[in-house]
Amino acid sequence: MIAAAISTEQLINELQSCGVRLVDPKAGADSRRGGAGPSDHKALTIGGVTVMAPVHTAPAFESPYLVEKPDAFGVSRILRDGFAIAEASFPSQPRFYALQTADGIPYSKIAVLHGRDVLATTVLQSCIRYQSRTKTCQFCAIGQSLAAGRTIERKSPAQLAEVAKAAVELDGVKHMVMTTGTPATPDRGAAILAESAAAVKAAVALPIQAQCEPPDDDVWFARMKEAGVDALGMHLEAVTPEVRARIMPGKAQVPLDRYVSAFQAAVPVFGRGQVSTYILAGLGDAKEAILAICEKLVAIGVYPFVAPFVPISGTPLESHPTPDPQFMHEILRPLAAMLVAAGMQSEKVKAGCSKCGACSALSAYERGISA
Repeated sequence: MIAAAISTEQLINELQSCGVRLVDPKAGADSRRGGAGPSDHKALTIGGVTVMAPVHTAPAFESPYLVEKPDAFGVSRILRDGFAIAEASFPSQPRFYALQTADGIPYSKIAVLHGRDVLATTVLQSCIRYQSRTKTCQFCAIGQSLAAGRTIERKSPAQLAEVAKAAVELDGVKHMVMTTGTPATPDRGAAILAESAAAVKAAVALPIQAQCEPPDDDVWFARMKEAGVDALGMHLEAVTPEVRARIMPGKAQVPLDRYVSAFQAAVPVFGRGQVSTYILAGLGDAKEAILAICEKLVAIGVYPFVAPFVPISGTPLESHPTPDPQFMHEILRPLAAMLVAAGMQSEKVKAGCSKCGACSALSAYERGISA
């Protein structure tokens, strides 16, 4: 029996802030540890919405939420403090994980399933900022999965095309996210993303979001679009100069003004709502600061994907607290209202984090407002 009523957006918000405990950690698709985000998460489907809920983090170990072992129909009850409040299921382990390339590299080391139907890859699993304590983003774990042997450093365009084709044919993947560590080149990764997207599009019709820092030259936006990139992510993570300097000292050397000018140049190329930025709430930015920059971004035509910060084990911020669910509610509800009013809902995005929506309750808030 369901003992208490709670809206889907409220439940997702709570789960992503508090994490969950699992009676059966092996149920459904494998959880992820380390690497580019989302990490230390497990995919759950609640009310038809697939979310990534933290399971390997310190807050998750003490979470009031417990997900029971699936029954014979694949349904699990979600308990809070012992009371059933909702039901969930787990997306299945993707079939393409069982395959490997001709030279013996498992497909899962080239790209992984995010959420329910999103293929994700870190094309370059290294970053010029990661090796330096004075430059690294304090939340980043891009080197962990590489060090553990769960991925390879450089995925070739041919490998990505091969895996993408299999993921579409075997598992019904609907779109793809390509991110990258920042290389020591002025384009900041745009070049390798463009060549990777071109190879995938030659093999299979799959919408692609590329993610990188703003390149040195705005001409790269047109080049990426021509190569087959449908949507672009340039991620702020933190929004005030003092928090950026403390949390990501290397990346903060690319000033906020450059991000704004890059957004203004990219939106005419990709379209309103097809350019996005990831903002991690809970790193120190006040909700007022986050909402103020979100209002400016929406006016430009950029989708601000605000997600709760989740600490990853082994990073300098592994003991940093997660944001309170009420703090997230006070950001996500007005932000969702902004996006709905602007006609920039996540369902209209072609590919990427905002379309997937699994790492934030934002899209659930959008649906609640629209309903």
